Amino acid sequence: MNVLVLNCGSSSLKFQLINAENEELIAKGLCERIGIEGSQLVYSPTGGEKVTTVVPMPDHTAAVKLVLDSLCDKEVGVVKSLEEINAVGHRIVHGGEKFAASTILTDEVIKGIEECNDLAPLHNPANLIGINACKELMPGVPMVGVFDTAFHQTMPKEAYLYGIPYEYYSKYKVRRYGFHGTSHSYVSQQAARLLGKSYEDSKIIVCHLGNGASVSAVKNGKCVDTSMGLTPLEGLIMGTRSGDLDPAIIEFIAKKENKTIEQIMNMLNKESGVLGISGGLSSDFRDLEEAHAKGDDAGTRTLEAFCYRVAKYIGSYMVALNGVDGICFTAGVGENSGLVRSMICEKLAFTGITLDKEANGKRGEDIIISSNAEGPKVMVIPTNEELMIARDTYALVK
Repeated sequence: MNVLVLNCGSSSLKFQLINAENEELIAKGLCERIGIEGSQLVYSPTGGEKVTTVVPMPDHTAAVKLVLDSLCDKEVGVVKSLEEINAVGHRIVHGGEKFAASTILTDEVIKGIEECNDLAPLHNPANLIGINACKELMPGVPMVGVFDTAFHQTMPKEAYLYGIPYEYYSKYKVRRYGFHGTSHSYVSQQAARLLGKSYEDSKIIVCHLGNGASVSAVKNGKCVDTSMGLTPLEGLIMGTRSGDLDPAIIEFIAKKENKTIEQIMNMLNKESGVLGISGGLSSDFRDLEEAHAKGDDAGTRTLEAFCYRVAKYIGSYMVALNGVDGICFTAGVGENSGLVRSMICEKLAFTGITLDKEANGKRGEDIIISSNAEGPKVMVIPTNEELMIARDTYALVK
């Protein structure tokens, strides 16, 4: 069964075509600048040459059509016709409390996703545009929604409730939801396999560290806590997001700088995090590491603040799990930065963790990078959210 996996952003569309039976990648690509001048499709068939096509894409329907045309193209295509695409799996950012698992996209389910738009106003509407585009171009093909928030729906109330009047949870469902759930699910399962443990009898901490970053505590295959909250703004210091902070800062800066709530929220989402701490140097960790290596205080203070926050969350999640079998690093920074991993693990030396320098320098494979015989194992596991979406889609429609 061939499953087309779609991840629609406000002006982008990432896709992969996967044979869900043997889990082989058939093709992948990215539509960029949808609805903006200079839009293009980057298309990569497995075993073939990457093809970049600059072409107007006024909307997501046009982008999806371009993707389907490329997949069926006589010269660079990988299927003879759309009949060889058996299902579509859609990444959906926010499912609220309505969706605790992936589900077939019926009209009723789509309505439920629309009702969650207030919780993710930048993401869910874009996800819905992708769904509607596929419904128009691929009538009758089964479609599945896979939710970023679903994996975290197993959190107990003590983990997801905020210290605000309970009526706001009752009326508006204001609570911690968490994100990156598909990644946390995939990586925690891979970690249990790498440790030789049953997933249902394991204690795993997953550090998804990229421009967006989150940590989760996974006990016996279920998430019991995670760092992101009602929105992806809570938790770790990130590329441009502030992460945790005293809420009174919002009022304090608003009065001092004569800014509106909207301006402050824009600052917290787009001008803060490592970009802000570094004084505008960069939100790219490669630039920060280069500055740190040159002795630049902006790079050093930023990396130290980021790594401290990650280590603090790991320590707190050891409490949530009452111990830990493995600590996993994944996503762009987690998978590729040996420096960040070592700076974090230095702060966890009290647990007995020591890193193997040679193993910590490797990339692109599931690997244990700790050398300690006792105590928790430290792993690097490349995430594969698209494969997880394909698996869930296949399980529901086969």
